Amino acid sequence: MTNFPEMPLDAWRPTKNTLHLYLQIVGKIRLAMHPRVNHWWHVPFYVSPRGLTTRAIPHEGGSFEIEFDFHDHELKIRMSDGRIEDFALYDGLSVADFYASVFANLTKLGLELAIKALPYEAPSTTPFAEDHENKSYDKDQVERFHKILVAVDDIFQEFRGRFTGKSTPVHLFWHSFDLALTRFSGNAAPPIPEANMVTREAYSHEVISFGFWFGDDKEGSIAAPAFYSYTAPKPDGLENEPLQPATAFWTPDGGMALLKYDDVRTSSDAKQQVLDFLESTYQAGAKLAKWDVDGFRATAR
Repeated sequence: MTNFPEMPLDAWRPTKNTLHLYLQIVGKIRLAMHPRVNHWWHVPFYVSPRGLTTRAIPHEGGSFEIEFDFHDHELKIRMSDGRIEDFALYDGLSVADFYASVFANLTKLGLELAIKALPYEAPSTTPFAEDHENKSYDKDQVERFHKILVAVDDIFQEFRGRFTGKSTPVHLFWHSFDLALTRFSGNAAPPIPEANMVTREAYSHEVISFGFWFGDDKEGSIAAPAFYSYTAPKPDGLENEPLQPATAFWTPDGGMALLKYDDVRTSSDAKQQVLDFLESTYQAGAKLAKWDVDGFRATAR
């Protein structure tokens, strides 16, 4: 049974904002060091049993991994030669101090690198080294955050296995703070006029994306956790397609389907309801965009 704890945005907004900035610092390290992969697959995090991990990042002579351990509340840097450096995550640890600690530990391990030390589409614009304002780390809320990630990752992994076409891993993007999974039709998409380099690469091919975010205060977003899905390019009439479960809905412009976390959280079949949502949004987009639905369907063994 899926265990979805309560997670209202108001209860952990300061911690969420601080954690988002921590993730951006470490995410930019992976961006700087990992070989490039299509559609920015070389930049996200992955859910681990203890938190979030970069997985192995190659460097000269070996590899290293950086993991947020949300059980011991530590940031751990592990080297392929067995060396480890870590430091505690605690309430009052500012983004500036986190940034300094990360790079001090990298230096101890002989890893010299530089990042663009500015937030990207984040709740702050202050350079990391100067951010002494964001310093909230509520351990209980962080543990709830991880529990939800584990449960959602489990659902997304199962859904990913139903599709035989090109698909992303289930991963967490540090710029938008959402856990996501994307399916590809295999067809190139029309160029997006005036798009930046991130968007151009992400949407160079036809996609149907699925995800979960924890809510935010951006204009046009909802300030509550929710599952989402969208088809890009958006086919005409998408917003008229049926969704499951009954509590799911299309945004007014029809560009995104939403299922609020609180509408399924306490259900005895929450996992199945989320799977139904993912499947219904895929069927809606794939039908109208004329994907090879039967060809992409995984057969049971």
